[in-house]
Amino acid sequence: MALLELRRVSKDWEVGSESKTTILKDISLKVEEGDFLAVLGPSGSGKSTLLRIIAGLIPPTEGEVLYHGRPVEGVAPGVAMIFQNFALFPWLTVLENVELGLDREELTAAEKRERALQVIDMVGLDGFETAFPKELSGGMRQRVGFGRALVAEPDVLLMDEPFSALDVLTAENLRRDLLELWLEKKIRTKAIILVTHSIEEAVYLANRVVVLSRDPAQVVTDVRLTLPYWREKQSPAFLAVVDQLYATITRRTPAEAAPAAAGRPLSRVPEVRSGALTGLLELLDDLETRIDLYKLADNLMLDVEDFLPIVEGAELLGLVKVEHGDIELTDVGRRFAEASVLERKEIFRELVLKKVPTMEKMLWVLQSKRNKQIPREFFLQIFERRFGPDEAAKQLDILIDWGRYAELFGYDEQGGRLYLEGDEHPRA
Repeated sequence: MALLELRRVSKDWEVGSESKTTILKDISLKVEEGDFLAVLGPSGSGKSTLLRIIAGLIPPTEGEVLYHGRPVEGVAPGVAMIFQNFALFPWLTVLENVELGLDREELTAAEKRERALQVIDMVGLDGFETAFPKELSGGMRQRVGFGRALVAEPDVLLMDEPFSALDVLTAENLRRDLLELWLEKKIRTKAIILVTHSIEEAVYLANRVVVLSRDPAQVVTDVRLTLPYWREKQSPAFLAVVDQLYATITRRTPAEAAPAAAGRPLSRVPEVRSGALTGLLELLDDLETRIDLYKLADNLMLDVEDFLPIVEGAELLGLVKVEHGDIELTDVGRRFAEASVLERKEIFRELVLKKVPTMEKMLWVLQSKRNKQIPREFFLQIFERRFGPDEAAKQLDILIDWGRYAELFGYDEQGGRLYLEGDEHPRA
C-alpha cells in the first residue's frame, strides 16, 4: 500500500462570479516509503497548489488524497510542511516556535520541550534556543522552520521552495544538511515531497522527479533517478539528467501548443518583456549555432522559473525552435536579430498579430472607439474573468509592453489609457 496517493485530483478556482479556471487536472500519483520526490514545472503550473492539497490545507475540486489508504479529510495526519517564507512567529523564541509543531501531540510540556531541544540540536541551532527570529539570519530562520516540521516526526515532509529565499551559499549548506539527515536516517520521515523551480536542486536532492505541464497542470513525466549519492553537479551523468529534464519541461504539450480556440482568444502569454526577448535573440545570433538550454541558462545565471518564460515567449512567436533540450533561431528569428530597430518592430508586429489572438482583439476594440483610446481598466476587468486579479494584471502588462514595442498602440502610464499610435495623446 502506498504511503500517500492522489487519485485523479483536479482543482478549479472561481474567477469572478460566472467563470472558473482549472489549475490542476486529473493528477494521479503514488508516493512510497523512501521516495524523495521533486515536483518541477513552469511558473504558474500549480505546484504549490498541489502541495497544499496534499497537506489538506485546501480541498480538491475532484478526486481524492489517501494517506495509508484512507481518504484525507481536513489537515492530513502524519504530514508536515515547510514554506519558503519561514512562517515563524516573531514574538516566540526558537524553542517556542519549534514546540508549536507538537501542538497536536498528546505529550506533557516536559516531553515537548525535550523533543524540541533534540530537534534544535539536530538542525544545527544548539545555543539559539532563546533567540527570537529577528536575531537570526535567513538560513537560521529556515532551520527553525525545518525543526518545527520535523519535531512531530511526520511520515511525509512537504517543502514548498524552502531554499528560494536564501542566498546561494546558505541554500547550498542547508541542502547538504537536509540530505545528510535523510540519507543517514537521522529523521523518522519516510518520504519527502519538494516543490522547486531549480532543476539542479531537484537532481541533487531527489530520487524521483515529477514534471507538470501548465494550463492546466498535468503530469508530463514521472522518472526515477538512479544517480548514486552524493552527486557531483559537474559530472557528465548529473548534467545529462539535468539536460533531459530541461528538454521535458520545454516540450510543449498538444494543448499548450494549440492555437487559441475560436471565440476564446484569452490564452495566457509567457510573462516576458520585449526587451528580454530581443536580448535572447541577439545572444543566439552571436553564438551562430544551436545551444543546450541548460548551458545557456547557467551562463545567464537564470533558474528555470526566470529562463523558461523568455524561451516560451520566443517560441510562441516563432522566433526560436526548441528540440531535445536545445535552442536555435528560426529563419525569422535570425532575420529579426540582424534587422534594424525599425525593421525589428515590423517583424514583431506581424508575428504578434498572427500568433497572439488577444492582441488582435485589443487592437480591434481600440479601432472601434471613436476617440481611439480606452482605459486600461476595461481590458483588466475582461482579463480578470479569465485569469483572476493577480494574473490578469501581469498578463495585461505583458501585452501592453508587446503592443507598445510593436507600435500597435501607445500607453499613457499616468492616465492608465491605451491609445492608437498616430492619434493625439489621450485625453481623460
